[in-house]
Amino acid sequence: MSITVYPAIDLKGGKAVRLAEGDMERATIYNDDPCAQANVFAEQGAHYIHVVDLDGAFAGASVNGEVVAEIVESFPGKVQVGGGIRDRAAIDRWLERGVWRVVLGTAALKDPELVRAAARALPDRIVVAVDARDGLVTTHGWAETSDISAADLANRFADVGVAAVLFTDVGRDGMLKGCNVRATAELARSTRLPVIASGGVKGLVDIADLARHASEGIEGVICGRSLYEGRLDLRKALRLARDETL
Repeated sequence: MSITVYPAIDLKGGKAVRLAEGDMERATIYNDDPCAQANVFAEQGAHYIHVVDLDGAFAGASVNGEVVAEIVESFPGKVQVGGGIRDRAAIDRWLERGVWRVVLGTAALKDPELVRAAARALPDRIVVAVDARDGLVTTHGWAETSDISAADLANRFADVGVAAVLFTDVGRDGMLKGCNVRATAELARSTRLPVIASGGVKGLVDIADLARHASEGIEGVICGRSLYEGRLDLRKALRLARDETL
């Protein structure tokens, strides 16, 4: 079975950056032109990308909205967007502008009925972000830690039309420590929803390890810093994720 590789574009101050462990003070700028970066990913074979408005995640509303819109318009594939989307108007606005799927994180914990209602009305268009530190869900751009486990949060939305759960191990994100495959697979086995892995991907070994668990419910993987720093070859990652010979 295959999985989907989602190259990531995280936006801070209108630029493509990566954070270390979700810390806004530890941001590395990789491209001043996020649209150009999206097109690089497209040229390398990506059909999907994952875009996050980091400023929006902390502000609770869109901050880099125009940049996101430009990426959506220029990227020839499908764009998944998250960061600061916390009401139905914002969800509808992004879908109307051509976004493929909307990612809801803080809203899933703070306003679960919003997520349920949106997922029922918009089946397979809503992704629930489950960002965890030491097994507990974090919110508000990873700045706050709750007392809810990743599995408990995911299962609150198991039967309402959610497309997938996006699971991020915050302690590994942007650190190139390797993806937490064990925790991701455990979450996939504990919920009926497909799971997208995120955080710490450092090379092809992570893609291969995650793909081995595709039958257990791992649907895809988000890759960021490893791509920007040349540690992960996107073309090879895409072939490996499709279970093709490198």
